[in-house]
Amino acid sequence: MNYVNNLFITTVVLALSGCANTNKELYSWGTYEPQVYSYFKGESPEKQIDVLEKHLAEVKADGETPPPGFYAHLGLLYSKVGRESEMKTMFDMEKNLFPESAVFIDNINNGFKVAK
Repeated sequence: MNYVNNLFITTVVLALSGCANTNKELYSWGTYEPQVYSYFKGESPEKQIDVLEKHLAEVKADGETPPPGFYAHLGLLYSKVGRESEMKTMFDMEKNLFPESAVFIDNINNGFKVAK
């Protein structure tokens, strides 16, 4: 009888441990959402770039993925300060990471003029 109880308890413990939530978030959002809000409030693009670049370095160091729109938004900020080559790099990163954004990014690239 003791063997049956031990087997039952072991089975229950293993079953419950399999139900433990070990899911990691798909993307590392960090400061991205507040920076989008800051953009619409008119905060300095340079300040936003600094915050997003720091977050991107942390994301890469942790082996995580930035959320959809992150690279596109950073590219937009680069355009605001005249960093066109970096803008294009960020747009390409967005397209590579999120292929569904390719049409949107291509349309921006085809009609884009650097804002000064």
